Amino acid sequence: MLQQNFNSLFQKYNQDFSLQEKLWLEIKKNHSSKKRNYHNLSHLENLFEELIPIKEEFEDWDTVQFSIYYHDIVYKTTRSDNEEKSAQLAVERLGQISYPEDNVQKCKRQILATKLHAVADPDTNLFTDADLSILGKSWEVYATYYQQIRKEYSIYPDFMYTNGRKKALQHFLDMEYIFKTSYFQNKYESQARRNLEKELQILGK
Repeated sequence: MLQQNFNSLFQKYNQDFSLQEKLWLEIKKNHSSKKRNYHNLSHLENLFEELIPIKEEFEDWDTVQFSIYYHDIVYKTTRSDNEEKSAQLAVERLGQISYPEDNVQKCKRQILATKLHAVADPDTNLFTDADLSILGKSWEVYATYYQQIRKEYSIYPDFMYTNGRKKALQHFLDMEYIFKTSYFQNKYESQARRNLEKELQILGK
């Protein structure tokens, strides 16, 4: 589904099929790294599964789709600038496609928004909420997710990882709302809080 959708999206703006294949293979390769246990192609599929049912709500669905494909294209657990690097690469690739410049900048802002998940415009709020939707899935799905995250950060010893993870979980719990849109609040807010609290207890709150 991901490749077929990318090809259809690409072809709305460019007919260079060799470039289309090159860009898709880059997306696929980066998300298929053995170091990626969660931030992989399955994560992209989940975002589409969350957002396709409400795509009519978006002002600019095409840009959101490009943001999905590129928001984690650069992902290294040892770096703190993954979002910036991903946004930069998205700008370069969308420039090659000849995507409208205003929309390129919109895509850049959406990718950068996944760093802090602050309140933004409606399209970006739905996109970043979808990016966090895993937090509100069933405990079984959530437990698999946090185990995958631990594997991605396996280079760090338990004491370092646990301290950082507990701070991140508490950061979300201290928010008035984890999700910014009423759609995702109604769908996932309560379960997300239960999941985060349970993981904190497991980590030794």
